[in-house]
Amino acid sequence: MRDSQRLVDTVKRELKRQGKTYADLCVVLDLSHASVKRLFAQGPFTLVRLEAVCQYLGTDLLSMMRQAEAERSKLNALTLEQESELVADERLLCVAHALLNRWSFEEIIQTYEICEHECIRLMAKLDRMRIIELRPNNHYRLLVSRGFRWLSNGPIQQFFEHQVQADFFNSSFNSADQKRVFVSTMLSDASLQKAIEGMDKLVDEINAMHVEDESLPKGARRGVSFVLAARPWETPIFSRLRRT
Repeated sequence: MRDSQRLVDTVKRELKRQGKTYADLCVVLDLSHASVKRLFAQGPFTLVRLEAVCQYLGTDLLSMMRQAEAERSKLNALTLEQESELVADERLLCVAHALLNRWSFEEIIQTYEICEHECIRLMAKLDRMRIIELRPNNHYRLLVSRGFRWLSNGPIQQFFEHQVQADFFNSSFNSADQKRVFVSTMLSDASLQKAIEGMDKLVDEINAMHVEDESLPKGARRGVSFVLAARPWETPIFSRLRRT
């Protein structure tokens, strides 16, 4: 992610934290609502406009830049060893998943069959793994970035493929809060690359929504999983019919 985009994302998070909206910035920036929305989504964001937004938020551009720099120093991915350690202990993986979704200590022990002592032990282990920074009274700070992703074909993804995937797809996907689409088509290499870039953009948008919803109580959020995949492929039923 570019530094400029990281700075804009930091400003967006501060807007969300203060309960401010793009509509509130229309007067500040002397722009229409559509223009403000497009500015945050596409740019270009001038320094003058950034300073005006920061002043409206009761801060300054330098403070926003420091926050953006702090975010950049966080991990974008774990090491192979860290992921392997998580997969080897399902209770550790459960707690790590909850913390990555900003659950509190109390929410974890109320939701899962994990006692206070064990939860503290598991959080301490995640602290030693440098995934979180454990703080007094069982509070913590995440040491992974908001754009964090699991390793491609790493232990976590393999765990999903071997143990979770069958259960995930054991659904009709017919309700209003579910969606499954299978598209088989013919594309050029350039079009395929464009489609893959679109998938990357969608993942970024999902991560941004995750950040926006962090301030909501846990009861107003629920676990949602997305599977996005694309590759040159033909079903074996057809490939077996191909002439050699």
